[in-house]
Amino acid sequence: MKTVLAIVVIAGMAGGALVWSQSSAPTAEGPSFRTATLERRDVALKIAASGTIEPEEIVDVGAQVAGKITSFGVEPQSETSIDYGSPVEPGTVLARIDDSIYSAEVQLARSAFHQAEHQQRNAEAGVTQAKANLKRAEAELTRYESMRAQAEKDVGRLRSLGQSKVVSPQDVEFAETALSTAKAQKLVGEAAIEQAKASIEMAQIAVSESQAKVEGAEAVLKKAEKNLEYTTIRSPIRGVIVDRRVNIGQTVVSNLNAPSLFLIAKDLRKLEVWASVNEADIGAIRVGLPVEFSVDAFPNETFRGSVKQVRLNATMTQSVVTYTVVVGVDNESGKLLPYLTANVRFVVNQKPDVLALPNAAIRWKPKPEQVAAGFREEYVEQSQRKGGAKREAGAASKATVWVLDGSFVRPVSVETGLADASHVEIVGDELSEETQVVIGESASVRKQTKNPFAPSLTQGLER
Repeated sequence: MKTVLAIVVIAGMAGGALVWSQSSAPTAEGPSFRTATLERRDVALKIAASGTIEPEEIVDVGAQVAGKITSFGVEPQSETSIDYGSPVEPGTVLARIDDSIYSAEVQLARSAFHQAEHQQRNAEAGVTQAKANLKRAEAELTRYESMRAQAEKDVGRLRSLGQSKVVSPQDVEFAETALSTAKAQKLVGEAAIEQAKASIEMAQIAVSESQAKVEGAEAVLKKAEKNLEYTTIRSPIRGVIVDRRVNIGQTVVSNLNAPSLFLIAKDLRKLEVWASVNEADIGAIRVGLPVEFSVDAFPNETFRGSVKQVRLNATMTQSVVTYTVVVGVDNESGKLLPYLTANVRFVVNQKPDVLALPNAAIRWKPKPEQVAAGFREEYVEQSQRKGGAKREAGAASKATVWVLDGSFVRPVSVETGLADASHVEIVGDELSEETQVVIGESASVRKQTKNPFAPSLTQGLER
């Protein structure tokens, strides 16, 4: 009886195992692979970088004099007070500094200038007087010379008559005395001329000194007037105020560095992106290269520009060397704002409307048991080989892709061309458009379950 019961139990277990094995076996659901379709599309080799949007030209307006800000100017069109984002024209008043001290300095400088001018006029009058004295001395000298000449004639005439006893000796002596007096007067006249000439020189020196004082006073006056003019801060260019860094009542202190009051962008319709490019990629960047970029403010929109400049002043941060590349951007729409962070892509090379397949199709490798029987042995041999040439970015190369062959896959050797982050160009005619290529395995493959009728290895160890 016990033997019969044991046979029945064993037969039941065997039947249960058979039923489980049939229910858990994989069903013929077709190939468990994910595929992608070859299509014609644009393929572009791009270099990614990050950067900041900057105004094309920006002017930092400062104060050249010290003082308290008393008021702001008004916008040329709206007549509202100057503030952030205000449009300005050349000469627009931005702010005014208290000018009481500078007005007083102008008045003092103007008074000193007028005084110096008065002194100059007096000195010039002294020159005129000295020249007149010289002319008078010269006239006196001429008269003295005439008197001397007349006296010499009188002495000669009297001396000739004295020999004939016509005139007395006293008359001759009087004539000789008059001649001596005339000679002395001539010497006095010559001295007066020299004195007059010296007076002219001194007067001219006084004129030069007074003229120098006038020039100095005039320079001080111009400086005072310029400082007074600097109390009114004006816009040097046409643009938009990006930043206002002072408030009414704030005291501006001017020293060696002019304090910054306003930051004005010349033209926000023309912007630049300053991108930091890694030293490994800078060799591919050149002037005129097309650029695409996006900003977080408009995540679904792509903006375009071109490379304007590759700057040579490299920056090293934690042993990473980067170069600044300036990208010119047209901002006629006005959407882009200064200092937004830009995600930049330099389009190094691009090909429109080429046959391309996903990069995953080249990277994926099947298991040997997934390869069709006619290709399996060769695939195993190739898998055991090591080495091989490394494919350069953007260069033509050979690659292997896999296509469906019933429930298996078979290899197709293709020549690839330009590659980007997601797709690679197919150069040859090994594959055609709409061909399905394998890019991975399906996640719906049924996992093997445990046979409930199989004996446990730990059975007998549990209590």
